[in-house]
Amino acid sequence: MGWLFYTDRRIKSYADEKAEITRLCTFEGDTRKTELVKACKVASTWYAAARVTNLDGTAVEDTTYVTDADGSITFGAVFLTRYDDGSWGYKDMEESAGPVESRAPLSLLALLSELKDPDSYAHAWRQRCQDWAAIPDYEEGDKIRLAAPVTLTDGSTCQIVTATHYKRGRQKRRCYRIEETGGLVRLSKASLADSELLSSAKGAASPVLAEYLAGRN
Repeated sequence: MGWLFYTDRRIKSYADEKAEITRLCTFEGDTRKTELVKACKVASTWYAAARVTNLDGTAVEDTTYVTDADGSITFGAVFLTRYDDGSWGYKDMEESAGPVESRAPLSLLALLSELKDPDSYAHAWRQRCQDWAAIPDYEEGDKIRLAAPVTLTDGSTCQIVTATHYKRGRQKRRCYRIEETGGLVRLSKASLADSELLSSAKGAASPVLAEYLAGRN
């Protein structure tokens, strides 16, 4: 399915978007109904968990999902969204269609029904979401070794960095100080995948905690 834009421009805010995602995930047919369980927005993408139940109270039978104890199934959906000249639009995909965007929170994944096929697109999508969630969120002062050197715009590379920040107006923005040069660089979360914590800012700030952490290594 392609993109659908609302040219009446009635979608203007986060609340408007969430209300529309809720509406899109809520419908009822002759034998089944679907309702939104949870929706989360990450960047410009909405992730949703939607539950399907039979109107007559019988268990839902499905080729992709294992029926839950209450007779329902809950599937994941991805809504790509963007604004074009003030008009909000979306493109929706069910998780089994193999969406590329895969940053759904673990709290949403926990609501989804089990999958019958471990080799399905949906299983691969859930794994990518879990891999994304597993990327560390480092704290100020943490010293890190990246899994592979990152090439910068000037052609140089960096691999050992320390988490820090710079200010833009009243906002703090995460950046990293390069070990070799002392320069600052912005790194994407994806570039931190499989990175290694060399030293902890918490350990450096507290001798007692540092001793405790050393004992665990």
